[in-house]
Amino acid sequence: MVAIPALVFATLLGRYAARARLRRLRAQGRCTKKVVVVGRGGAVLDLVTRLQRERYAGLDVVAAAVTPADRTRVAEQSGVPVGGLGDVLQLAASYGADTIAVTSASETAAEYLRRLSWQLEGTGLELLVAPGLIEVAGPRLHIRPFEGLPLLSVEQPCFEGWRRVVKGGADRAAAVFALLLLSPVLLLIAAAVGLTSRGPVLYRQQRVGLGGRTFTMLKFRSMVVDADRQLDVLRAGNISDGLLFKLRADPRVTPVGRLLRRLSLDELPQLLNVLGGSMSLVGPRPPLPDEVARYDTSVSRRLLVKPGLTGLWQISGRSDLSWEESVRLDLRYVENWSLATDALILVKTVRAVLSRSGAY
Repeated sequence: MVAIPALVFATLLGRYAARARLRRLRAQGRCTKKVVVVGRGGAVLDLVTRLQRERYAGLDVVAAAVTPADRTRVAEQSGVPVGGLGDVLQLAASYGADTIAVTSASETAAEYLRRLSWQLEGTGLELLVAPGLIEVAGPRLHIRPFEGLPLLSVEQPCFEGWRRVVKGGADRAAAVFALLLLSPVLLLIAAAVGLTSRGPVLYRQQRVGLGGRTFTMLKFRSMVVDADRQLDVLRAGNISDGLLFKLRADPRVTPVGRLLRRLSLDELPQLLNVLGGSMSLVGPRPPLPDEVARYDTSVSRRLLVKPGLTGLWQISGRSDLSWEESVRLDLRYVENWSLATDALILVKTVRAVLSRSGAY
């Protein structure tokens, strides 16, 4: 009764400390593998961009091998040396690579991959293959042999069932606990908002939730009362590359509101939305109705789950993210959500809020 829980806790703590140290070392360029990325231009650029952004993966791209038509474009956009598909071994030798990563978009992929694996025999180079299912997480991927032929099996995403029931119950229980625990803080914020600027304490806005149904999302008011009417005047300063409106130094934000936004305290009333069932603790960013009206088919998949108070977008940069990156993160969550993932995102949200990155 004592030893097993203590051992589990000590093991988890040790693994967390080891992983944190490994990430710090990788951020310094240590404990990494040098990689040559191989494939067609678009697929190579996607993989290179992702590996350069997510340094903690431990893969340092040193060169790329692409089709002739894509060499100039990849060289300009990736910033790494680029060769042809037949130059993989030479590139690996020239730049000291110890890993070859092949994307699924290589020309004549099956035959090329077979010949490349033969060429790598005896070289000590590791061969990695990107399956092309970037947003499908590991638990949904399985290798299954069919009559001796290994095939990649992809399970269907889960949008209902007992896990949804557990998630809904856990959301409401956590919301009740958080509201009771944070009630003094909520009262102080409400008083600060009400005493320092004219207008209601809470800001109500129509958002779109599960299945395209609209609901009223609550936030502490962080802007002046007529902020919505000033939007057209400020639209020229929009720094967003997508459907959202972003402004780093928004003149509509009050002094108290600026502090609340930096610490994400203005979003605490959304716990009432979670308690009411229109939102979840973790999920995609809740979109505006006019934003949803311009969604294409793929982006509409964000509406297959409840929007969240936090999510992958919150722990990955928030307003600093591009529109494409925000959508990609939301779709990744929709396709691969799990209770364990939700717990991990909640833990990382604390760090993201304290770091205040992307909050304005």
